Amino acid sequence: MPIDPDFARELDEAEDGVSAPDRLQVLVSPAQRRALEAEAKRRGTPVGDLIREAVDARFGATSPEERLEALAGIEKTAGRFLTPAALDRIVEEEREAVLDALPDAAAR
Repeated sequence: MPIDPDFARELDEAEDGVSAPDRLQVLVSPAQRRALEAEAKRRGTPVGDLIREAVDARFGATSPEERLEALAGIEKTAGRFLTPAALDRIVEEEREAVLDALPDAAAR
């Protein structure tokens, strides 16, 4: 299915101010994966929930309201996805924005 080239911008500029949640790929060791899958099975929850829980515990929790906003953002995508090239472009733009905001940005 072709992707609308303005899709990423539309997500960021959604009428209700809700943007789609970020997708993150994480590589884990086989032992870590087995441990995550075993715990997820024990709890009856997806592995992704365990990872989000661990991130929240380490870096701060997401409020129920923020989770509902994220869910609304997911629902707005209606099954549309970005191409790998579009994702790479977005990541590079965000990386550059972060680097530009650093105090030594002029020295780059």
